[in-house]
Amino acid sequence: MSDLVSDTAMVMAAGLGKRMRPLTASQPKPLVRVAGKALVDHALDRLAEAGVARAVVNVHYLADALEAHVLERKQPNIVVSDERAELLETGGGLIKAQPHLPDPFYCLNADNIWLDGPRNAFADLSARWNADEMDALLLVVPHVRAANFAGQGDFYMDARGLLSRRKPGRIAPFIYTGIQLVSHRLLREAPEGKFSTNILWNRAIEEGRLYGLAFTGQWFEVGTPAAIAPTEDALQRG
Repeated sequence: MSDLVSDTAMVMAAGLGKRMRPLTASQPKPLVRVAGKALVDHALDRLAEAGVARAVVNVHYLADALEAHVLERKQPNIVVSDERAELLETGGGLIKAQPHLPDPFYCLNADNIWLDGPRNAFADLSARWNADEMDALLLVVPHVRAANFAGQGDFYMDARGLLSRRKPGRIAPFIYTGIQLVSHRLLREAPEGKFSTNILWNRAIEEGRLYGLAFTGQWFEVGTPAAIAPTEDALQRG
C-alpha cells in the first residue's frame, strides 16, 4: 500500500450493457465471463493484487445477481452503492457513492481488462498524482496498445499531461481506458440526479486540471460479444 495514494476504488457496474446483447439479456454485463472469469472479477482481482483494500460497486440492472456475486468475495472489501431505483449514469453514480469514497479515490469500469506494463496501473497513477494541480488523472492508452478498439480516440495530451477533447472530424491519439484517479474537488457543485462525468471533466479541462497518464501495458475493449474471443486469445498468450 505504501506506493498508493488511496486504498479505495469506485467500480462502475450499474450500466445496462446494451452493446453486449444478447449475453446481457439474462445477466448484467459485469457477470459476462471472459477467459473463465466474470468481467467484474477481472477488475476486482487487479485491485486486490495492487493492494487496493476497498471497492465501492454500484448496481442497477439485474442488481440482485451482481450484488450477490461481489459480496461473496473476500478481497477487496466490498461496499455496494444501490442504484436500483434510478440509474444515475457515471457522474450521478459517483455523487451517490461519495460518502464511501476517500479523497482521492480510484475509479474504474467493471468491464475493464488489461495487462500491466512494468508497473501496475494503480501504482503508476499514484506516482504521477499531484493533488495541487489535478482534479482527475485519467489513464489513457495510445491506439497501438488498445485491442479491439475501432474508434477515433478521446483526447489529445500535451507535454505536461494536460488533456483536451478530440476535435470533430479528427483522430485523437489517446483513448480513455476507463481507469482514473479522482479528487473530491472534481465532484464539487455537481448536478443533481443522473448525469455524465463528462460534465465534470469539461469543467476540469477549462480550469486546466484534467490530466492524463499514458498507459504502458495492453488494454482490451470488451464492449461486444465479438470482442470476447480475441481478448481470450490475447490473455492466453499474455
